[in-house]
Amino acid sequence: MSRPVIMSMLAGVILVASALLGAGPAPAATASVAARASAASTAPVARSSDVPAEFGSDWHDPVTAAPPVARPSAPSCEVTLAEAQFRDFTPYKGTYTPPSGCGDRWSEVVLRLEGKVKGRQFDRLGYLHVGGVEILRTSTPEPSPDGIEWSVETDVTRYSDTFRRSHDVEMLIGNVVDDTYTGVLDVKATLTFYAGRPAVTPDRVLTLKDGTLTTPRNSERVIAEVYATGSGGGCEEVWYLTVPDAAPYSCKADNGPYREVQIEVDGRLAGIAEPFPTVWTGGWSNPFLWYVIPGPRAFAVKPIEYDLTPFAGLLNDGLPHRIDVSVVGVPEGQPGWSLPVNVLVRQDARRGHVSGALLRAEAGDLTDSSTYTPGSEHRVETAGRHRLTVAGYLDTSHGRVVTTVSRTLANNSTHRWTEGENTDGLEATWSDDEVVTVDGRGPATTTRTRRAYTMDGTTTLGADDRLRTVLTLGDQASVAEESGGRPTTWSRLDDTYTGDATYTAGVPRDQRHAVATTSERYRRHGSAGCYDRSLVTVQGTLTQDRARC
Repeated sequence: MSRPVIMSMLAGVILVASALLGAGPAPAATASVAARASAASTAPVARSSDVPAEFGSDWHDPVTAAPPVARPSAPSCEVTLAEAQFRDFTPYKGTYTPPSGCGDRWSEVVLRLEGKVKGRQFDRLGYLHVGGVEILRTSTPEPSPDGIEWSVETDVTRYSDTFRRSHDVEMLIGNVVDDTYTGVLDVKATLTFYAGRPAVTPDRVLTLKDGTLTTPRNSERVIAEVYATGSGGGCEEVWYLTVPDAAPYSCKADNGPYREVQIEVDGRLAGIAEPFPTVWTGGWSNPFLWYVIPGPRAFAVKPIEYDLTPFAGLLNDGLPHRIDVSVVGVPEGQPGWSLPVNVLVRQDARRGHVSGALLRAEAGDLTDSSTYTPGSEHRVETAGRHRLTVAGYLDTSHGRVVTTVSRTLANNSTHRWTEGENTDGLEATWSDDEVVTVDGRGPATTTRTRRAYTMDGTTTLGADDRLRTVLTLGDQASVAEESGGRPTTWSRLDDTYTGDATYTAGVPRDQRHAVATTSERYRRHGSAGCYDRSLVTVQGTLTQDRARC
């Protein structure tokens, strides 16, 4: 078989991209995210004698090692947001009404999405909006012929301001159902509201109107979150594999794979971030990698956060201000990214107007270098760097407060492939380090966040048409807070996925003779405690579910 490996992957990519683009327009620091299809406790595992020699027509429901959302032991109320079967690109539209019997100040609000699908279907991307606020960006697993069920949970307490009033609801998981792709996506989304001591949440949750933002004049903290996904235009869904125009590869993108999500306020650069390199459940040419354990964040996309508080003095004039979000590295005029924006605002209850000013906005030079080296093994080496520091003050009811935000980004990758792309490999790292200092309300507080993403994989198509993918993905983060120079809280996260899957390409599903071993270990340690869980699957059978803390 001479078909390039990447092109078989893009067949699924383009359909997924079309699903999201047809839909049109996708954590807060305290957000907790879990995607799971099993109970919080460890799940029953198979004996080695029960593991099949190869994939059959059924396998374990999707499951991740990430923790479920912790729920308080308090009275609760449940509201159904949406219940729909997605066969095409028609969005579900309904009305949300706040719960009765639980008040309007909650200790926690949990979103749960439950889904089921059977037959044959690609992975699809979707969103859920309440009053125009995006509360979930998700993707779906690919089903077995016999059918699967899965669920996603996220802590959405930070959107409480939106949930206190009735709103329109819109949900879409764009899908194609025909004689070939038979899987209908049957989903239900609910919100559970917990009574008890009210959580501290933003006073306002805002969306952009015609690309502009109007904040309350007494805003004292402004956080923008962007559900950034490479999700259209074919190659942008695998942006980390793109190459400069000079290289002979099926996915080109001008200068190569460096991507950076930027936010501007009135044309001035206000924030930078590395996008997370999400691998969807049809990714790397090999759906057998993802049938049971998805890649990190695939079911529950985490939004990028930007602290825009240094710009609050400018925003607080009561006028609309232009907010632009863009992605560095996307070829001009090419679509491919969904960038919906929510803005979370806290207000000064003792002042009708909080004045202030931007003190500094200093950006370093953006480095974006990709070097192509031809040969029997083609190679593209990429290095990207950028830094930004912004600072501003606000004269609040409790005195002058200066907020300084510094962010430093880096990306290094080596992409190797052979003629015909029958061997195609990538080793890549991304880092996104941020320091936020708030000085003026008592001792100065500093929050240091270090994010690191890794991808190391190779797909090989042999002369016997056996396609093998070996891949490791990493999602790491550490957060340390201090007050007056003294440490207060800290946490470390390490979510690592590994997979090795092989099947015969270019034949019907029942002739693929697929085998796969996949695993995930999710570790979170810190001043709040410890969580450590690992999963292993073989041929779609769960063989290990181990909790260490």
